[in-house]
Parts: sequence; structure tokens; C-alpha cells
Amino acid sequence: MTTESRTGPAPAPTGPLSSIDYSEQIPNNVNLAGDRRLQRALEGWQPKFLDWWKALGPALPTKDVYLRTAIAVGRDGWAHFAHVPMEQYRWGIFLAERNPDRAVSFGKHKGEPAWQQVPGEHRAALMRLIVVQGDTEPASVEQQRLLGATSPSIYDLRNLFQVNVEEGRHLWAMVYLLHAYFGREGRAEAEQLLKRNSGDLDAPRILGAFNEETTDWLQFFMFTYFTDRDGKYQLGTLKESAFDPLARTCEFMLKEEAHHMFVGTTGVQRIVKRTAELMKSRGTADIFGCGGIPLQVIQKYLNFQFSVSMDLFGSEQSTNAGNYYSSGLKGRWQETRRKDDHVLLDEVRTMTYVENGEFREKEVPVLSALNLDLRDEYVADCANGVRRWNQELEDAGLDDRLVLPHEGFNRRVGVYAGHHVSPNGEVLDDAAWQACVDGWLPSAADRQAVASLMVPEYEYGKFAGWIAAPQTGINDQPVEFDYVHLAEEGIA
Repeated sequence: MTTESRTGPAPAPTGPLSSIDYSEQIPNNVNLAGDRRLQRALEGWQPKFLDWWKALGPALPTKDVYLRTAIAVGRDGWAHFAHVPMEQYRWGIFLAERNPDRAVSFGKHKGEPAWQQVPGEHRAALMRLIVVQGDTEPASVEQQRLLGATSPSIYDLRNLFQVNVEEGRHLWAMVYLLHAYFGREGRAEAEQLLKRNSGDLDAPRILGAFNEETTDWLQFFMFTYFTDRDGKYQLGTLKESAFDPLARTCEFMLKEEAHHMFVGTTGVQRIVKRTAELMKSRGTADIFGCGGIPLQVIQKYLNFQFSVSMDLFGSEQSTNAGNYYSSGLKGRWQETRRKDDHVLLDEVRTMTYVENGEFREKEVPVLSALNLDLRDEYVADCANGVRRWNQELEDAGLDDRLVLPHEGFNRRVGVYAGHHVSPNGEVLDDAAWQACVDGWLPSAADRQAVASLMVPEYEYGKFAGWIAAPQTGINDQPVEFDYVHLAEEGIA
């Protein structure tokens, strides 16, 4: 294996890596001051990031927000809460502590010491993985930038902004790796991460789901439940990488990603709870007229966000995924807990596909079906939240239930692309699909009706009529706490 050293001298740690140096212009726990060339390069990128944040970050003017900020990456230090002006949030570079004994746990390099430098033969593939992951982070901020104007509460507004600043920090995490380990090409890719914009016709984001418009808060909650959950699983595979700086970066990012999924899980749950209350009190499922979101529309949004998030896993069979695994670049979810040889050369599994209008199954090599393996883990996880939402319906005494659609529903990537599959798993022709699709996916009328409910509620402790209040506040604060101080121009 040939190796290519990082750009500039490798900084020697000067203290415990759990500490984060907030005296630096760029907070970090990687001793950035020990590599002046890298520090200057990142300080040159920082103003461009701030310009992007001002132009495409949250549009609602605020004085300050009750935000969580890492002060150390250890168990007791990664979350510190305080009111902070968002433009002064200390984005930085935080890696989990290095384990000097860490070894590669899978692929052909299994058992070898984890890489501290970029292997030359894997340079392009590693950079591509980092760029794609990095591209998703600012994309979601861009998708959500207008939501503050229709927030259902100050509590929810704070959670939106927390998600936004952490996505910004996750961008910093990937940019650090590009600058530190990939030289001039890495710096050029870091520039492009700010030049692509979600939904831009000329320079869109790399992955399709990150070019979809976030039309309202129901979609935001579905996004943070389903699409951020895809992010969890992608980060989980990169956390296994033989390239140790990437693995340590993703390990810390997963701590923050958990909050994003919490926002989605509880957000949808609170909507379902309020919907159930209105259905019971009014004796009808058609509750738009009384200020609620009908369960059928919630199901349509679920169908949409689940299906576009499934596409993010890529094709069920992928030579690239197998090569990433064998080379040690990207492992499986919870790789070290798997009970196999972690090489997989002789392993096979069953895969479902469509042929002549029917579902069929075939055996395929596990190595070529690693995207499918990861997607299976994701689907099982998604089902947990749906059960939680359905508990609200059961507790209300309703027989209605939300369901995950079939894996082939509304797919544009992989073996189901080009086929029409109904939510309950029936292969349809074009005419049958067109006759039913508006009953399965949000129509323009559905989105317009939901949008009409999105009237902001900025009084502390108050909530819009289409969503229930949370049971508890943030960081042991009361629900009616002053989580966000709006600027005067934001209180129109």
C-alpha cells in the first residue's frame, strides 16, 4: 500500500483530545495552531462560510437562541447550553478521541493499524465519500431557511435553529478533512460545497433528496425523522472506516445527529397526537377545517419522505459499495458487532426485484449488496418511530394507523426504478399508478392546505393549533422558557 502524507506537518497533540480550544478563531480539539498552513487555509475559508450562512442560512432575524455547543467531546462535555447570537455560534472542528490501538475491523486490511494518513490508491474514493457527505450538510440548512417564519412555537423554532447550526458544524467537519488531507484538490472541493445550492438548476446539491423543497413544518419533521436517519446510518458506516480521522469525525457527528432525529420523532408524534384529539372531538377524519392535519395527509407526507430517503442508499447491488468495504473505506452499520468473518468473500443473501410485473427473488453476493444491508437496518429503525406514533392513535381510542410503504414505492434509484409499486406492495402499470398516485403522495392541494395552517406562534409557551405541546422542555428548562429572542424585525 502506498501512502500520501497529509498536507503540512502532522500536529502533535498538546493535551487531551477531549478538550476544545475556544480561544482559537476556529474552535477545535485537533491542535490546529500546530499546523499554521492548515490554520491559514481554514481561516481563509471561514469568511466564505459566514457569507453563505448570512445568504442561505436561517432567514428569520433573531437576537439570540438557546443553543447547545460542545465544550469537550467526552461524555460530560459535549453539550453546553447558553443564549448565543446565531451568527456568533462557534462552529469548529471536533473529533472523538483517538484510540492508538485501533485496528481496521473489516475488509482485506482487517487487523492492520488504522490509517492516520490517506492511502494513495484510495485517495479519490475517500475524497468522494467525504464530499458527498459534506454536501448534504449545508443542503438541509438551505432547504429549511424559511421555516422560521411559520414556526408553531418558540420551542420548535429553537430546535430548528439547533439543527441548522449543527449541520453547519458538520460541514466544517468534512471541510477540515478535505483541507487537512487532500491538498489543493481538497481545498477546491471545499469551495464547491458552498457554491452548490439546494434546488439550483445550474449547480444543485449532489443527492436528489437534498434538492427537494421543504414546504412546511410537517415535511421538516418528516425530513428530520427519515432523511436525517439516513444520515445516521451513512455516518455509522463511515465511523467504521480504516481512515481514522474520518472515523473519529463521524463518531462525534453521530452525537449531534441524535438530536435531529429526536426533533423529527417527537415532532411527528405531537402532530399525530393533536390530529387524534381533533378527530375524536369532532367525530371526523376531515379536520383541515378545524385547524388540524388529517391523518391521510400525514400518511402521504410519510410515504414521500420515506421513499426519497430510501433512494439515498443507492442501488441495491453496487460494485462501488463492495470495493469500499473490501478496501476498508466504509464498513457496515455496527460492524464490530457482526458475527461473521468481516471479509464476506463467500457470503450470499436474497434480494427482491421486479420482472415482468412481478416480484422475484435471487441470491446475490453480500459484498455487492451492502447498500441493501444498510437499507434493511434503516427500515427496521424507521418502523420503531411509526409504532411510537401509532401509540398516540391507540391511546386516543382510534383504529387508524400509520404504516411504512413498501420498499419499492415511489423509487427512482435501484431495482425498483422504472417500476410502479403501490404502498401495499402491488406492481402497477402506468394507468393504474396515475389513477391512484394523488391518494398516496402529497398533491399540490394537500401542500397548499397544510401551508395554510402554518401561522407562526411566537408567544412563549404557546403552540399552533395543529401540533400538541411537548411533555418536557430542553435541558430541564420549562416548555414556556424563552428559548429564542427574536429581533424586532422578526416579530411582524
